[in-house]
Amino acid sequence: MNGTVDVQEILRQTLMVAVKLGAPSLLASLLAGLIVSLFQAMTQVSEATLSFVPKFVATMAVLVLTASFMYSTIHAYTQMIFDQIIRVGGS
Repeated sequence: MNGTVDVQEILRQTLMVAVKLGAPSLLASLLAGLIVSLFQAMTQVSEATLSFVPKFVATMAVLVLTASFMYSTIHAYTQMIFDQIIRVGGS
């Protein structure tokens, strides 16, 4: 007996997982870029490579701090997908 799969719900959950995994590092990079841009505007330093290092450091720090959250999110999503495959019959 084959179960049914709600593809629309799986796609919605996939997009939510992508947002959950991507948002923290993107927001940290955005915030670091904004701070560096304000600093450059106030000091009139026009170095294009100045914003790379703070963005990189902020992104890596956020990735390290949210690694367990990201792991649990992707783990739960993967289990849900595998459960759906088993429910349908795996073929």
